[in-house]
Amino acid sequence: MDNVSLMLHSLLFPGLIAGDTISPARDEVSGREGESVTLSCQYQTTDTYVYLYWYRHDSDLQAPQFILWKGEGTASGQQHIPDDRYQSKTTDRSTKLTISRLTLSDTALYYCALETQ
Repeated sequence: MDNVSLMLHSLLFPGLIAGDTISPARDEVSGREGESVTLSCQYQTTDTYVYLYWYRHDSDLQAPQFILWKGEGTASGQQHIPDDRYQSKTTDRSTKLTISRLTLSDTALYYCALETQ
């Protein structure tokens, strides 16, 4: 089985308040085909209505592709996760993306992003 390497970066949506931050816990995560990996980002905000997003970017020839979003704080319980290979856990300080049944095509650059209301 081959190793799958996932790179991780973060994004901030326009309109965030000064002091809002989001950053990866690790810059690179790898796993083996068929297994699961978890990517994690830490964030900080004073807002209570928070959305955390995950995207993947395969190449510079394409825009990043949406994976999922999940609410936290006042938005807790709200989510949109269209692919059952992806799961997300959020807390008031972190967001995690778990990708199950890894394949070589999962090799990509992944972004976590923070949006407040």
